[in-house]
Amino acid sequence: MKIEILGSGCPKCFETERRVQKVVQELGLQAEVVHVYDMMEIARRRVMFTPAIAIDGEVKLSGHVPSEEEIKALLKK
Repeated sequence: MKIEILGSGCPKCFETERRVQKVVQELGLQAEVVHVYDMMEIARRRVMFTPAIAIDGEVKLSGHVPSEEEIKALLKK
């Protein structure tokens, strides 16, 4: 599983990344978590608001810092 945090590097983006890392560890998932900072790449994926989370290339959430429960729900699907 590849989880991408899409965002310019603002505090909300870093908080989203921190929460994702925590949930991945808690659930014991085998996942690569990467942060995509390139705004051209973010725009290419049609993300209008950051932070955003993409799982295996598909944008699942954007525009707010998700709770740990939201992240767990995304990762269990």
